[in-house]
Amino acid sequence: MIVSSRNLPNILCRIGLSFRKLSTYTQQNGVGTVVLDNEKTRNSLSLDMMDSILRNIVNNQHRPDLRCIVLAAKGRVFSAGHNLKELTPEHGSDAHMEVFRKCSELIGHIRSAPIPIIAKVDGLAAAAGCQLVASCDIAVCSDISTFSTPGASFGIFCSTPGVAVVRAVPRMKASYMLLTGLPIDATEALGAGLVSKVVPQDRLDEEIENICKAIGSKSRSVIELGKRFFYEQLSLDVKTAYMRGEQVMVDNLATKDGREGIRSFVEKRKPKWSHES
Repeated sequence: MIVSSRNLPNILCRIGLSFRKLSTYTQQNGVGTVVLDNEKTRNSLSLDMMDSILRNIVNNQHRPDLRCIVLAAKGRVFSAGHNLKELTPEHGSDAHMEVFRKCSELIGHIRSAPIPIIAKVDGLAAAAGCQLVASCDIAVCSDISTFSTPGASFGIFCSTPGVAVVRAVPRMKASYMLLTGLPIDATEALGAGLVSKVVPQDRLDEEIENICKAIGSKSRSVIELGKRFFYEQLSLDVKTAYMRGEQVMVDNLATKDGREGIRSFVEKRKPKWSHES
């Protein structure tokens, strides 16, 4: 097969050898930060972007010194959603399915990650970008941020983003966002439960740091156990959830850090976590 120099960049991108990283990973003091870095496309969730974010989470999530991961973005757009250039008719249904399956895979890994994933939003989060925010364990945004699911305006209803949104906000607010495509501001997002907290733009870094410190002061193994059960019980009826939760708490108390936590409280001292399961 003869490959022209014009097509080489696209081919390399598809096999994971892109010329530039679409997201970057750094880690300091137990906090990993994944930054979406493609302002030219408004940090769109192209296949390559989703692959990049996914690799940065999966490749680092089991590091013993890691306590949480922050998802952030360069520019005034957290993410505008899927790259619509990948959804044109020319690509075909199989390619379209690959895009949506990759997004579901990314969301699944955020949920199953052993450490909390925190969305840091400073601007617009739209469509699949809004889905990404709604799927994180914690979301903090600046007071200038907005959120929308405007897919119907472009002829493609935000069906998969709606799965995450309706599980984060009440049905009436979710249907408003999905059917009208109109954005909601940071205050509305907080009231609806789409984000955990809203802060002035100049305090966003400080708030994220405070949250990460609070998580980092706890046992990694206890946080992992708690996060896993938190999502498990959401699909259970209340009676079953309590019964399952009782056993989880007994199991928690039997762990090394569970025993250390109770002992340190009784002895009135700071716990010395092992962070071991």
